[in-house]
Amino acid sequence: MAQNLSAFLMFLGALLMFIAALGVARMPDLFTRMHSSTKSATLGVGLIMMGAAFHFGEVGMTMRAVAIIVFLFLTAPVAAHMLGRAAYFAGVPLWEGTLSDALRGHYDRRTHRLLSDETVQEQLTEGDTAS
Repeated sequence: MAQNLSAFLMFLGALLMFIAALGVARMPDLFTRMHSSTKSATLGVGLIMMGAAFHFGEVGMTMRAVAIIVFLFLTAPVAAHMLGRAAYFAGVPLWEGTLSDALRGHYDRRTHRLLSDETVQEQLTEGDTAS
C-alpha cells in the first residue's frame, strides 16, 4: 500500500514538474513564466518529497522531507515575489495581453518606493486642485 501511495505521489509530482517546464517554455513573458514555474514546481517537489517519505517510511527521512517541504513552501513564493518585483522595477515589459497593471502609478522610480492607493489618490486630487 505504501509503495503504491509513494509511486502515485511521485508521479503527480513529476507531472506537476513537467507542467512547470511547459509553462516556462510556452508562457509569453517573464511574469507568467515565473508564476507557472513557481507554483507547479513547488507543489511538484513537495509531492515528490512526500512520496519519498512514504517510500522509506522512516521517521528520520519523514522529518527531513517535511523540513524540505516547509522550507520550499516558505522560500519559493518569497523568492518569486522578489524576482518579479525587481523585474517590474527594472522595467521588464509586460505581455501585451496583460489585462491590468496593478502597480502602474504606484511606483516612484526616483525613490524606489511603492505608494499606497490613498497616496496616489491624494496626489491626483492635489494635481486637480492645483490646475
